[in-house]
Amino acid sequence: MERKIVKDLLLWKNNPDKLPLLLQGARQVGKTYSMLSFGKEHYKNVAYFSMEESKEIPAIFERDLNPVRIVRELEANSGQTIMPGDTLVIFDEIQACEQALASLKYFAERAPHYHVVAAGSLLGVAMKREKFSFPVGKVDMLHLHPMDFEEFLWAIGQDRVCGLIREAYKSFTPMSLHETAMDLYKTYLVIGGMPRAVQEYANKRDFDFVKALQKTLNDSYIADMAKYATPHETAKLMAAWASVPSQLAKENHKFQYKVIKSGARSKDYEIALDWLKAAGMINKCVHVAEGKMPLSAYADNEAFKVYMVDTGVLCSKLDIPASTVLNTPHSFDGFKGALAENYIMQALVANGINPYYWASQGRAEVDFLFQDKQGNIIPLEAKSAENVRSKSLRQYRETYKPAYSIRVSARNFGFENGIKSVPLYAAFCLQA
Repeated sequence: MERKIVKDLLLWKNNPDKLPLLLQGARQVGKTYSMLSFGKEHYKNVAYFSMEESKEIPAIFERDLNPVRIVRELEANSGQTIMPGDTLVIFDEIQACEQALASLKYFAERAPHYHVVAAGSLLGVAMKREKFSFPVGKVDMLHLHPMDFEEFLWAIGQDRVCGLIREAYKSFTPMSLHETAMDLYKTYLVIGGMPRAVQEYANKRDFDFVKALQKTLNDSYIADMAKYATPHETAKLMAAWASVPSQLAKENHKFQYKVIKSGARSKDYEIALDWLKAAGMINKCVHVAEGKMPLSAYADNEAFKVYMVDTGVLCSKLDIPASTVLNTPHSFDGFKGALAENYIMQALVANGINPYYWASQGRAEVDFLFQDKQGNIIPLEAKSAENVRSKSLRQYRETYKPAYSIRVSARNFGFENGIKSVPLYAAFCLQA
């Protein structure tokens, strides 16, 4: 399956001043697949080493961190030659070996001619738990997210639809296959962007098989909690993780600790939420009191919303039948907006945007705010249907007079009265 991160990997490969690359991301977003497929296509050979699958590999790093010796022993272990510039060396699940992580500094300083890429699903969590020494300034870093809607369309053979969407976005003229694209968007909500789930759907077109895979993925997340946390921490992690769908189901999606447990306070679950974010399982959207630049100066870190890393995982946790999302009956309207909002958050984060949300003393709320390349603060309103009336966006526009606004909804493309209408299926086009 084609992934957009390949372009970034190529830029890294061709950079004469490259450092060892650290690829981060949640479990099952496709890090291993992306590294291996990139290596096999752009290098003469790939030397792959998992820090979890064998005790022998971590042991190589225990004696010292001399990259020359490490490479020699890795060659002996793998039975292949590691050639500078021609071999991609992969250290997978590097969070399982602190010394392997520390060795990246010495590869950068003493053996920069080797092309080394490392990946870790729970690196942020492991570093906090074990107090790992991170090779600050000695690694390049990339983050891999679940497949976005465009990558999903590539995977299921809908490349031409992608082209039409991008053409319509560029000109902001109506998309001819609007209804077709909306149906595909609804399918993506159910499948999500986890590569194995997408591949399963591409091969079988059967939602039951996808649902089984998503359950396995959720179980693996829970297993990670038990593996990388104390029993006491695990109970809080599981409670916080289980509460996310309920948080989104509320009319006001602001995170409330009492939803986790009656009487719960921030001090009880703050660390659990940090853990889930470090593991890549959730995305946080923080409140800002003012729509002014820089947004971070007006952030209220005590008020925030929490979204799941993937809409497919969210649908699986809620046990929502695929037919319910695809047919969108009125009985589902209550949660449809939250699902669309989670999807838009995913799209923004995948494009490197760190959004905030704005609320005005309980009277008005704009779902997302972000800063574009020109320094403009752009309000973005999320709507799951074609009804786009909103007093909140109007109040924000009257107060801050933004250069333009964005409304993502079930409506087709358009641009009038300073509001860009972006269909839900085109969220992947949004750029900072």
